[in-house]
Amino acid sequence: MVENTEVHGTHAPGFGRVRDVFAKNFARGLETGAALSVYVGDELVADLWGGVADHRTGRAWTRDTPCFAFSCTKAMTAAAALRVAEHRGYDLTAPVSSWWPEFGARGKERVTGEHLLSHQSGLPAFARDVSVAQAADPKAMADLLADQAPEWEPGTGHGYHTYTFGWLAGEMVRRMDGRTVGRYVSEEIADPLGLDLWVGAPDTVVERTARLTSGSGASGSEQQAPSSGTGAATHGKPPEESGSAAARLAEAAGDPLSALSRSMRSPDVNGVTGRFNNRDVLAAGWPAAGLVTTAHGLAGFYRNLLAGRILEPDTLRNAITPRVNGPDNVLCMDSSFGLGFMRPSLVFAVPRAAQGGAFGHTGFGGSIGLADIERGISLGYVMNRTGAEMSGGLRAMRLVKAVYDSVGKSED
Repeated sequence: MVENTEVHGTHAPGFGRVRDVFAKNFARGLETGAALSVYVGDELVADLWGGVADHRTGRAWTRDTPCFAFSCTKAMTAAAALRVAEHRGYDLTAPVSSWWPEFGARGKERVTGEHLLSHQSGLPAFARDVSVAQAADPKAMADLLADQAPEWEPGTGHGYHTYTFGWLAGEMVRRMDGRTVGRYVSEEIADPLGLDLWVGAPDTVVERTARLTSGSGASGSEQQAPSSGTGAATHGKPPEESGSAAARLAEAAGDPLSALSRSMRSPDVNGVTGRFNNRDVLAAGWPAAGLVTTAHGLAGFYRNLLAGRILEPDTLRNAITPRVNGPDNVLCMDSSFGLGFMRPSLVFAVPRAAQGGAFGHTGFGGSIGLADIERGISLGYVMNRTGAEMSGGLRAMRLVKAVYDSVGKSED
């Protein structure tokens, strides 16, 4: 437990509540190490960190401590695909087979790029077991998916593609541009903009990366695979709605044949020493769950999105326009997605003030990257104690609410 942790960093006048809530997460024994960065426009209004990056050695968390952020990766992968299509003139409403011919088989002839990016392709899980070693080869992973038949008619429903999203969208990038997602993000987004984020961390970054723990945190228990998580982000929802959603999610997670369980089973990290602390996993750059980032790197990504430095404003507005909104065939609750970005729903639970303009992506265990196109907010929160939440969590949602409360008061 790290109840008496000192919080480091700065906050702008009027944002003291954000610091208080961040500190309270530690005081309640909910954190081992964590960081939060928030911009309003280009002004950094909160830049906070505290705790330990490695519970085994006591290494302190600093402003520049990178952390594995699970599915927050999907936003970077989506941005890469959208940017490539924008710069090279590809039409994402056209069939995927127009640039990836092998994909247009076994009932996938009419699947479009937008279907892939909005979890509508019907390929939420691999049809066969995939090892961590196999997952290091993006072409091999894409070939497996090209050879599969969809589980539902593409475009008629949606379901969260836990891992497969990355190799589907990543193959779009590779076919259109020739580079992997990790290389593209580094060369076209992170490095030019000075952002500390990597989809596939180099050795020098892996050495500094926070060590993930689960549940009891500092006790030394290692982080578990995402399939162990059954929580739902339910902040701000009626108890009967959030409770029933969590129950459905728990039931699906406990059923080995459910789409949810199958979607998280491959690649199988449970036999890998250290799981998501493993050097090879951190370096692999899985395009759905391979992001290593600092909080200010994650917030900076969204700040630059809003500023038009990554995508053209019209491209971004189109990307965050919901393509699906309703029952999710995998998560067993309502979800809403644009092109790669989550929109407000039970899965991306945000305060009422954020319902109109908020978009982003959460990561298993509690991390979140978020922007608000109406209020100019950009936020990144990362932590090394993963909770049971498969998407977001109360720690993150309390912080997001504190940010919106502070922005609202400054606007009065």
